[in-house]
Amino acid sequence: MEANTRSTGRLPAAFLTPGSSSFMDFLSDHSPEILPGNRSLPPLQGAIEAPHGTTIVAASFPGGVVLAGDRRATMGNMIAQRDIEKVFPADEYSAVGIAGTAGLAVEMVKLFQLELEHFEKVEGATLSLEGKANRLSTMIRSNLAMAMQGLAVVPLFAGYDVDREKGRIFSYDVTGGRSEEHGYASTGSGSVFARGSMKKLYREDLTEEQTLTLVVQALYDAADDDSATGGPDVARRIYPIVTVITDEGFRKLDDTESSEIARAILERRLEQPDGPRAALL
Repeated sequence: MEANTRSTGRLPAAFLTPGSSSFMDFLSDHSPEILPGNRSLPPLQGAIEAPHGTTIVAASFPGGVVLAGDRRATMGNMIAQRDIEKVFPADEYSAVGIAGTAGLAVEMVKLFQLELEHFEKVEGATLSLEGKANRLSTMIRSNLAMAMQGLAVVPLFAGYDVDREKGRIFSYDVTGGRSEEHGYASTGSGSVFARGSMKKLYREDLTEEQTLTLVVQALYDAADDDSATGGPDVARRIYPIVTVITDEGFRKLDDTESSEIARAILERRLEQPDGPRAALL
């Protein structure tokens, strides 16, 4: 096939007329060896040390959903990177936040982006948000062999459902099991602390601005108790990645916006180190 392509300068007909709306199925038919789950790993001798992304949080509000992540990647007990980006747009109305093995997670996100773009080009229509969540579930399941060897990827998927006119959140396990979360969700090493923070502060009637503050508060609480989660780094001007998805599409807050939220929280924490208090009743 490669020799024929070089001699004619044209791609084979099969590449120009894909028989499936799934890009992963197309790769499975023509180049299965390049799919992450099909790669063979060398024999293992001890634990694999690879950079890991940590905490991702999401919260919905009337009119949309917010997805955010801290900036730290760890490798064992070391900080591998202080400014990694863990939240990416999947398409115009959805986004993915990654936790787990950083290299594989970023690769999976890029493949997911291609999957959605391929479907839209072949079918002439976009997948429903439910369909996107199911496609991501299939991709995570295909990585199960690597997950069993310690190279797990556990993302958080969020988007605006144009049919239901609301924001929705989906969480996953390493086998590709999918669950829809209502109100808020978190994943990664600091997820227990972030979820506990949101559990006490979340309300269904929060505004967009309040929800942005909520997720950054949750990331701050996660960083307060989990060494693998990075808090706002004022000295280096490194702040959480915060995104909003509404009926107007995906939007990532710029550094000025995210720093304003983080700095306001830091100022309040000087007075209340443990953060805001929820009412008892």
